[in-house]
Amino acid sequence: MNDWTVICRVEDIPVLGSRRVARPQGMDVAVFRNGQDQVFALLDRCPHKGGPLSQGIVFGTSVACPLHNWTIELADGCAKAPDEGCAVRFACKVDAGQVLLDPVEIATLAIDLAPPKAGPGASTGSVGDATFDVQAPHTA
Repeated sequence: MNDWTVICRVEDIPVLGSRRVARPQGMDVAVFRNGQDQVFALLDRCPHKGGPLSQGIVFGTSVACPLHNWTIELADGCAKAPDEGCAVRFACKVDAGQVLLDPVEIATLAIDLAPPKAGPGASTGSVGDATFDVQAPHTA
């Protein structure tokens, strides 16, 4: 049996919002609070294109990804149909008003995933190259 790590108090997470938890290695964990004060934890990465779920809109027991509006179920991290894919879920519990995460999961789950690249430096290739994955702006 492992000891749980105290992350914050429930009231430190905005109602219908989230808080990011940095890890020593890997991407942040997003901890969400819904309108019924239920708390959930997912990797802060949408399974679609890697959008930051912590910046999404929480409704019921779901979060809408801010990039493409995919609906991700907070309890299991899975996208709702017709979309497919799952965000990594972290065990989370509340005890005496404190939010706790499993330290083994914090240290081991999804530590190999890199944050998605966005913006001007996102492309790794040149126009016409098979590795070029960002469309160049059109000129008139």
